[in-house]
Amino acid sequence: MSLYGGMSKGERNRIKTRVRSAMAAQAAVEGRFLGGRPPDGYLLTDAGPHPNPAKAAAGQQLRRLEPDPQAAAVVQRIFAEFLAGRGLYSIAERLTADGILSPSAHDPARNRHRSSSGGAWSKSAVRAILRNPRYTGYQVWNRQARHEILIDVDDVALGHDSKMRWNKPSQWVWSEDPTHTAIISVETFDSVQDEFAGSQRAAVRRNRTKHTYVLSGLVSCAVCDRRMQGSWNNGKPYYRCKFPTEYAVSEEQHAKTIYVREDAIVPSLDTWIGGLFDDDHLDATAQALAAASGTAPDDHESRDRELRHRLKECDAKLAKYRALLEHDSDITIAAPWIAEIERERRGLERELGRKPTPRKLTENEVKALVAQLRDIVAVLADADPLDKRAIYEELGVKLTNYPDGRVHVAAGAPNVLGVRVGGLSSQDDHPGWRLEDWEN
Repeated sequence: MSLYGGMSKGERNRIKTRVRSAMAAQAAVEGRFLGGRPPDGYLLTDAGPHPNPAKAAAGQQLRRLEPDPQAAAVVQRIFAEFLAGRGLYSIAERLTADGILSPSAHDPARNRHRSSSGGAWSKSAVRAILRNPRYTGYQVWNRQARHEILIDVDDVALGHDSKMRWNKPSQWVWSEDPTHTAIISVETFDSVQDEFAGSQRAAVRRNRTKHTYVLSGLVSCAVCDRRMQGSWNNGKPYYRCKFPTEYAVSEEQHAKTIYVREDAIVPSLDTWIGGLFDDDHLDATAQALAAASGTAPDDHESRDRELRHRLKECDAKLAKYRALLEHDSDITIAAPWIAEIERERRGLERELGRKPTPRKLTENEVKALVAQLRDIVAVLADADPLDKRAIYEELGVKLTNYPDGRVHVAAGAPNVLGVRVGGLSSQDDHPGWRLEDWEN
């Protein structure tokens, strides 16, 4: 298998090299459009039958870029305003104020990967347009390349992770002649790139200090439903949402910046977790945990049958894929399939080996277990930040921050563990957090 794997890898690399060389020649010599989403300002149109006879017989057509009458004018405006001295956010703000839809809102069918922002322009959308050389009328290929990185160097059977990375402009492949109608001139594009290069040279690189954020990725903004970013201010960790700084939305829809301090949330969160196991709440906690623990014996049997059935399916697929390895032409196809199925099979075996609780625990049994946890909960406040974060993740803690200072916290299933943490209001200078019951 190791020999077959080495042969497969070598052949795969040779195929990749030949394909990339052919694509580079087609882009440079023929100026052919090689796929992907067209940039904002262009539409895809047919350019005649495919030069490959087999593909032409199957009805495939060559494609070319044609200006979109509405979006092309917006692209020209963006280049003109940037050269006039306006910044990225200022341009985005003016476009949004004039009711011009962003690229994702203008053509949502080809921008399904973008989340809806109500048609507001973002700085990243303006920057992407200003840095795209295809508006000059030339076909440009190899701006991005897919890099494969081993998931685990000690277990190569796990395969690779694919990551798209931007190439340097010196690695771009330009067509020898213009291939489609230009929206801006080459001189205009070069002037914009000079402006970007000048601003990058003027920027001072600072050595960033790495900080630990206990609630990183766990806090969401209630207004825009986006995760809040960690921010270190005045020697303390904060979480902020700066949605309007990236998207030109009005402050009536979203405050310019929403902040919440970590040390205003964590103590109350720890208190709530500890409060689940005190004398006043022990009965309710034990009852909720007892209801959530264990499954019926019939459920155990059906679960095991389902896992064994899936294992048999994996074995059948492995037998079929390994049969393909007898043919050299199919090695590059079968090898990644085998690696994927083997990963799935190992996961099913681990799941089958984990035997669930054979019966539901009684409330008295849960209370006995909880009594052993009281000392652990008592030291949670002094635990290492990374350990605390691991505990929060195990509990499934999710926090939602509201503009008036309230933070809703849910852990696990909302109907089992839930709380509302009343918090720091915009008029209060002191973090007087209190715990209140959360009405589901």
